[in-house]
Amino acid sequence: MAGRRSFKADESFLEKLAIGAIGARAVFAEMVRQGHKPVELERGSMDYRDCRNTDMPAALPNPLYTTEHGQAYVGDSLDLLPRLPADSVDLVITSPPFALQRQKEYGNATEDAHVDWLLQFAEPVKRVLKPAGSFVLDLGGAYQSGRPVRSLYNFRVMLRLCDEHGFRLAEEFFWHNPAKLPSPIEWVNKRKIRAKDSVNTVWWFAKTDFPKADVRRVLAPYSERMKKLLEDAESFYRPKLRPSGHDVSRRFADNNGGAIPSNLLQIPNTESNSPYQRHCSTVGVKPHPARFPEKLPTFFVEFLTDPGDRRMSKCEVRSPNLSHFDTRNSSFGIRHSLRPAASAFRFVDELPPEALVALGSRLHSDDLPVKVNRQQRELVLKEKKTAYPAKPRRKGVRTT
Repeated sequence: MAGRRSFKADESFLEKLAIGAIGARAVFAEMVRQGHKPVELERGSMDYRDCRNTDMPAALPNPLYTTEHGQAYVGDSLDLLPRLPADSVDLVITSPPFALQRQKEYGNATEDAHVDWLLQFAEPVKRVLKPAGSFVLDLGGAYQSGRPVRSLYNFRVMLRLCDEHGFRLAEEFFWHNPAKLPSPIEWVNKRKIRAKDSVNTVWWFAKTDFPKADVRRVLAPYSERMKKLLEDAESFYRPKLRPSGHDVSRRFADNNGGAIPSNLLQIPNTESNSPYQRHCSTVGVKPHPARFPEKLPTFFVEFLTDPGDRRMSKCEVRSPNLSHFDTRNSSFGIRHSLRPAASAFRFVDELPPEALVALGSRLHSDDLPVKVNRQQRELVLKEKKTAYPAKPRRKGVRTT
């Protein structure tokens, strides 16, 4: 064309073009790794409408409250999980409502619907887990409706997570709560044909065969007998091959700082006078009725993560107090009659009643997020003793 100069691509231009293409492919790959679905336009296309199908995750909403160690969000986990980057979480731990026959105030599905309901979360959870991350799922047992026959729903959940969604069952744990009340009443209390149900199954899932874990961080105290053996090993045992096939060597007497814990976790759920409960009482808010004891999630956090790892608990109102860990914690809660705002009281030291009421009002306002602070203190896992007044003696009764 007249007046138009021809363009000749020299080596410098081609080299820059190649570098630009490599960079574009790197950006494209990184977006895919983070869970996005970018659309590659046809070469030479200038029609930006072709990008409409790009699935860019929306940002998380403002958290309900924050602490120096993490955030608490209110919303449906099926909506919030896709907003997290892929391969970004080291540990997901949750204790969802169980498939109980009697409807609870915190919400629970019937046995038939429970398995399908719970499996909705499988792929969203798997997407956000890092390759060496873990998914810990606490499920309580249940009976079939009107029959003294156990439900298999918790085992079906485990099998389907592995068979249909590709999770590995790293190990099964059993949480024994010796303080659990006898149930179900019909079979245990009235007819007395079943024993008390006091054990939950806790499934530890992973995306790979070798998730991050270090049992040395959760060693159990040595028994008194083992302590004596360590002091004088020659008087208690001789290294030899046992009938069981175990070859007990001299290293059996090495002091490793504690014993390897079993997969039976005996943790009583007897909290009755914690700051959280006192603060809820002061403000007039009902505490969540199905909290699990802090020792349970603490075990898995210490076992499966390092300081600074990202941990997440679903159903925030049941999440543990993790503020004593140097880490990043996120939790999701569904807003219903049991407002997750009250969970912020777990991170508050003793405050005057008017200050607690003011904090509760802010948590129910639109002025979010609320910054919750408390002076860090040593974690106390034992319940404080309560002094009970002596009963008055009855007349005519002599005591010795």
